[in-house]
Amino acid sequence: MPIVNFHVLEGMSTPEQDERLLIGACQLYAEVLKAPMERIRAFITPHRPGQFAAAGGLCAHNGLHAPYFEFIVLEGRSLEDRHCLMRRFTDLLVDTLGVRRDLVRGSCRRVAPEDWSIAGEPASVVRKDEVAARAAQNTPPS
Repeated sequence: MPIVNFHVLEGMSTPEQDERLLIGACQLYAEVLKAPMERIRAFITPHRPGQFAAAGGLCAHNGLHAPYFEFIVLEGRSLEDRHCLMRRFTDLLVDTLGVRRDLVRGSCRRVAPEDWSIAGEPASVVRKDEVAARAAQNTPPS
């Protein structure tokens, strides 16, 4: 289920950088969330500089490459894991594309297992044991 989408300026990266970004993102997810690689998806959505604004101006005019990323995890992933992914996706963009760290933004969306589909079935059914084990790990002792 782990999915990440990088919104970047069109023409600001090479195919090799795109590949490093996508493969690196998959490896990060697998490492941080202990997720099997076959479950992970990573995308790049390119935007024309004339249709992307940062710091109050069009990137076509101000020359800023200010990527935005959004990632999805199933509800129950720890705050520590989510913050780690935020830091490391930012690092990956900075290291791979050479963008300024202060211009990178990102967000995490948590999805309830009953609202996520795997092969047409809710994750709450398909991954019932995994979801229950994760919930038990994140429940504070009483």
